[in-house]
Amino acid sequence: MENFGALALDAATSQGATYADARVMDIRQRYLSTKDGKTAQVRESESLGLGVRVIVDGAWGFASTDDLSRQGILAAGLKAVEIARASALAKRQDVQLAPEAKTVDQWEGPCRIDPFLIPVSGCLDLMLKIDAELRRVKNITLAEVAMDFHRIDQLFVSSNGSEIRQIKNQTGAGFVATSFDGTEIQRRSYPNSFGGQYQTKGYELIEELDLLGNAPRIAEEAAALHACDQCPAGERDIILGSSQVGLQIHESIGHPIELDRVLGTEANFAGMSFLTLDQLGTLKYASDIVNVVADATPAHGPGLGTFAYDDEGVPANNTPIITAGLFTGYLTSRETAAAIGQERSNGSMRAEGWNRIPLIRMTNVSLLPGQGKLEDLIADTDDGIYMETNRSWSIDDRRYNFQFGTEIGWEIKNGKRVRMLKNPSYGGITTEFWNSCDAICGPEEWTLWGTPNCGKGQPMQTMGTGHGASPTRFRKVQVGVAYSK
Repeated sequence: MENFGALALDAATSQGATYADARVMDIRQRYLSTKDGKTAQVRESESLGLGVRVIVDGAWGFASTDDLSRQGILAAGLKAVEIARASALAKRQDVQLAPEAKTVDQWEGPCRIDPFLIPVSGCLDLMLKIDAELRRVKNITLAEVAMDFHRIDQLFVSSNGSEIRQIKNQTGAGFVATSFDGTEIQRRSYPNSFGGQYQTKGYELIEELDLLGNAPRIAEEAAALHACDQCPAGERDIILGSSQVGLQIHESIGHPIELDRVLGTEANFAGMSFLTLDQLGTLKYASDIVNVVADATPAHGPGLGTFAYDDEGVPANNTPIITAGLFTGYLTSRETAAAIGQERSNGSMRAEGWNRIPLIRMTNVSLLPGQGKLEDLIADTDDGIYMETNRSWSIDDRRYNFQFGTEIGWEIKNGKRVRMLKNPSYGGITTEFWNSCDAICGPEEWTLWGTPNCGKGQPMQTMGTGHGASPTRFRKVQVGVAYSK
């Protein structure tokens, strides 16, 4: 890897690049799924290549190749220079980068059990046992189970002398029980919807999730939803389960704080942002008890946004985003940090693979815990709804007006859960919603959730992000509108 990177840098700098960096990446993936008692997918892939990024005449150029011969790498370096020179013809101003010191280091993420050493047959055996438990419950019409393993071995080198090797394992798993009755479909997912739980760990995550032990309960809830009352429409206090809080953070805090959206250089998929520069340090984003950080450091936990260095060689960082309710920070790159006069990037640049240019991506954007357990919070609620596990989401392209649906809810009266509710939903305006937050459960209820498929860019890149959260209460929220007649 070291020789590949050095050769790319030499090719670029010898042709006039004032800055160059290169990433050599070896990515291995294994994906397994079952459906209704049968193996559905067994896929394994490996991708090895190099991407080189340069600044020439004050403009960016990028090229990549999977031809790792001397000739192939030199051609990629020269192509990046050629693209930069062409881009410079249309530039408005020269690219300026916030300074970053030379770093030589290596890091390997936590992985107690190598998932690629677990036989495929062993994984499928567990998945089919889970499948059987799900279908044992009457009225479960579809059972789906999945496991997903990634290993990313990456070398970053740059013309300022940095040389950083990182190896990271990501593991994910989950299942869905679906029940079809008449014209209605209900489903329950575990431990989260849209793929389950993902973390920077090895196969030990599968053991920690206790997928098999939770299968009967989840299947019974899916079947029971048909007989439940509809979530009422109106204004209610709501308590969101931690995974739903995680998605709320992702959509209404994580995307708006990406500084490339704020500056207008990125608008694909998630649109731009309402967080204009004048609001930094002045906007009351949330209530006083809300503290949100963007923390990529390993100390924060094994999130999908955990690493030692980003794809510009900037060390992992803990950035206060919302401090006692006040908006205090963006996610930045070296270029955007310089554009708003900050002395240094907070290390948020990442690329999906060797053939994609790095973009500003969420790291672990997490709501810091408060105190108490979920049942304490329910006991403290007179009239409300507890909602759990995301089912749908919608938010405008400035991340301001939103509506979410969850798989299941429970009505709360006088501190007790009194009945299960189907088709729960809620909506609001980002800052009004976060300012209505009046209680956050404690560290014992806090989970660092992984979102493996956040989309951004053109061509689109997917990226893993992390969101730590505990169950959280919001006062006087509009509920039930999505399914009201």
